[in-house]
Amino acid sequence: MKHLTPKEAWAWLQAETERRTAAGQEPPLFVDVRMEIESLYVGRPPGVENIPWYEYPDLTPDPERFARTVADEAGTTGRPVLLICRSGKRTLDAARALEAAGFTDVQHVVHGFEGELNDQFKRSSINGWRFDGLPWEQM
Repeated sequence: MKHLTPKEAWAWLQAETERRTAAGQEPPLFVDVRMEIESLYVGRPPGVENIPWYEYPDLTPDPERFARTVADEAGTTGRPVLLICRSGKRTLDAARALEAAGFTDVQHVVHGFEGELNDQFKRSSINGWRFDGLPWEQM
């Protein structure tokens, strides 16, 4: 698994999409592993597919189900996958599940979409996708 800062991830996604498209290949699969409600209401990068690591009400990860769902969406375990979550924690476990399922090119966004908590317990004030001013959308 590769650990990319948000800016590195965005640059990698753009370059890899261009390179793979020119070669007639599918672009990388960009996956938001947060619950759907988080992705919709907090915001998300454009073009991301929401495949939750866990979902309400269980809040219990099912690594095999997650890997199968990503594999179905990706079409092949050789397709590059970029994972993002709130703060970069869930993506570590999700990436390990994908690697265990045979995925060979997995990246995750360090600090995630909202980043780490500051001293006042607020996110998006120290680091993260949104803090770095990268493109995002909100419902």
